[in-house]
Amino acid sequence: MTEKAGRGRAVLWVGLAAFAGLLAGVGAVYVSERGAGNGDTADCGDVSTFAATLRPHARGEVAAFIPAERAISLKALAFETPEGEKKTIADFAGNTLFLNLWATWCAPCRAEMPAIDRLSTKAPDGVKIAAVNIDTGAYSKAEDFLAEIGVANLDKYLDPKMKIFNDLKAEGLAVGLPTTLLISRKGCALGVMNGPAEWDSPDALTLIEAAAKES
Repeated sequence: MTEKAGRGRAVLWVGLAAFAGLLAGVGAVYVSERGAGNGDTADCGDVSTFAATLRPHARGEVAAFIPAERAISLKALAFETPEGEKKTIADFAGNTLFLNLWATWCAPCRAEMPAIDRLSTKAPDGVKIAAVNIDTGAYSKAEDFLAEIGVANLDKYLDPKMKIFNDLKAEGLAVGLPTTLLISRKGCALGVMNGPAEWDSPDALTLIEAAAKES
C-alpha cells in the first residue's frame, strides 16, 4: 500500500467512525477539553527529537502515524480492568506502550482488532499492549464481541466514561476512533495514528520496533 493510499484510507475511516459515534449517541465524546496528562513533562525531555526518528517508518499500513512534536506526559491517563482494578499509563513505566482506543459501534475498530490481538504475540520485548474499550454501559457487549472474533491474547481494559478519549482530544491527539498511540517508557507521547491499520503487518512492526529502541 502506498503512503498516499494509507493516509487517505485512515482519513475516510476516522470520518466514518466519528459519524457512527454520533449515531450511537456518543456525541459527548467530542465535548470535554481537559488535559490528558498530569502536567509534568519534565520526564519527557526532548522526546520530540526521538519521535522525529520514527517519521521514516510511517509508511504503508501506518502512513497516517504522526510523530509527537512536543512533550506531552500521558502518565495520568486512567482506565480499568473488567474486574474494576484501576490502571494508569504510569503503571506501564519502563515499557514502550501501544495504546489503542476502540468501541464496538466503530466498524474500523472491529476490523483491526484481530490484528491487534495477533500483535500482542509478535510485539518486540519491552512493548506492552493496552486496548481500551470506551463503550458506555456494561462491558459485556465488548466482551461478547471479543469472544465472537476469537480474541485470545489481549489484556482487556475499559473506560465507560470515555474520559481517556476526551483527555486525548483536549491534547489534539484524538479526533475519532480508532485512536492508537505509541507511548515512551516514561509515559510521554511518541506519536499517534487516528484510523485503522493491520497492526501486525511488517509496516506496523517496523514502526513499533523503532519506537521500542528509545534509550
